[in-house]
Amino acid sequence: MLEMTREDFEELVAQALDRIPPELTRLMDNVAVFVEDEPPAHDPDLLGLYEGTPLTERGEWYAGVLPDRITVYLGPTLRLVESEGGDRDLVVEEVEITVVHEIAHHFGIDDERLHALGYG
Repeated sequence: MLEMTREDFEELVAQALDRIPPELTRLMDNVAVFVEDEPPAHDPDLLGLYEGTPLTERGEWYAGVLPDRITVYLGPTLRLVESEGGDRDLVVEEVEITVVHEIAHHFGIDDERLHALGYG
């Protein structure tokens, strides 16, 4: 069974965020990233979730709102990697893909385009 502490997983998420090019991170606005053990019960295989208003949809009305929220889920990520016979290296790869995927939603990129780019 593939095991990883939440602290180790949080570090992988932080490392994935550090690998985002600075020219993109400078453009990110009003967004916070979290790690949770499990996703909502109605979607138990969800690896990550973006909740908020993408940058492309913000207008003059966008002020004084709570930050957008990106959540990366530990449990489903480990279960997916384990089902593929993977190890820690595959967890690192999957976390990076998930982080990039959710940040792309913050920039207004939809799932169809992300799948075409290999981040689906």
